[in-house]
Amino acid sequence: MNNYNDAAIIAELPLPIAPAERPLISLVVPFYNEEEAIEVFFATVIPALEAIPATDFEIVCVDDGSRDATLQMLSDKALYDSRIVVVELTRNFGKEAALTAAIESARGDVVIPFDADLQDPPDVIPKLLDKWREGYEVVLARRVNRDSDTSLKKMTALWFYRLHNKIADIKIPENVGDFRLMSRSVVEALKSLPESRRFMKGLFAWVGFKTATVDYVREQRVAGQTKFSGWKLWNFALEGFTSFSTLPLRVWSYAGGFIAALAIVRGIWLIVRTMVYGVDVPGYASLATAVLLLGGIQLIGIGVLGEYIGRIYFETKNRPVYLIRKKIQASRVKAPVQVAL
Repeated sequence: MNNYNDAAIIAELPLPIAPAERPLISLVVPFYNEEEAIEVFFATVIPALEAIPATDFEIVCVDDGSRDATLQMLSDKALYDSRIVVVELTRNFGKEAALTAAIESARGDVVIPFDADLQDPPDVIPKLLDKWREGYEVVLARRVNRDSDTSLKKMTALWFYRLHNKIADIKIPENVGDFRLMSRSVVEALKSLPESRRFMKGLFAWVGFKTATVDYVREQRVAGQTKFSGWKLWNFALEGFTSFSTLPLRVWSYAGGFIAALAIVRGIWLIVRTMVYGVDVPGYASLATAVLLLGGIQLIGIGVLGEYIGRIYFETKNRPVYLIRKKIQASRVKAPVQVAL
């Protein structure tokens, strides 16, 4: 018997919102040690947004615990231009948490995640809006090539997307980053998700909604250096695998059954061989090798299990995804610490 009240569940979902006559665009941008890119960022983005007819816009900038002059430069911009909102986090929570803070702070009819390095050109935004006006609630910006990436990053990205989509219950579109347009209905759906460990690409895909795609060419980074090392990318990939698939757990059950079957076959073979040919000299080397092999396999399996248990441990703490120290907009400064559960 189904104990769920289907009507209640449906009522909790945000209803589609018709495009406003003069929609507010929220460009949401995480910043972490981006002082070299800030001037060119605003010099490029603001004219591009101003050129879009019959729209208003805001730029929500989240400082994710920067250690350089990023926060001061953003604050100066916000105090000069009321369309710029600065959200200062209490420390570095990571890009996924900063992006969550930016999305949840946005007021727009449409919300567009954007990178401060300008690799995603702002002249694509009008194309995203055109699709939204056609009735789509999510408009993905898909890279037609990855020429701006190194050969290693191209290879690892290809491997990640294909492996993730093989094992995960929720597929994520290949060559699509955070750059996309989301309607207010989609944003409200994202805000309702309770998990504290955030893999945003997966969450974007999980909420669904009517989706279109716009192709574009990604540019080189305008200034500064990428903040993602190989180790961070590896952990990011693990986050994606463990957030949306239990196959890494199930595979060890299959492996255990296969090894047990091999052991039974091997045992039968040894019994038959001993009965036919007699007792051989004990094979200590092969025995030690088998023990080490099985021990290594068990440790890997325990490690995978530990990864999932660790995720459960952190989720049960129910800590906020981020903490806001203050928000800055025009001449108003909001100081109370805010939390997002």
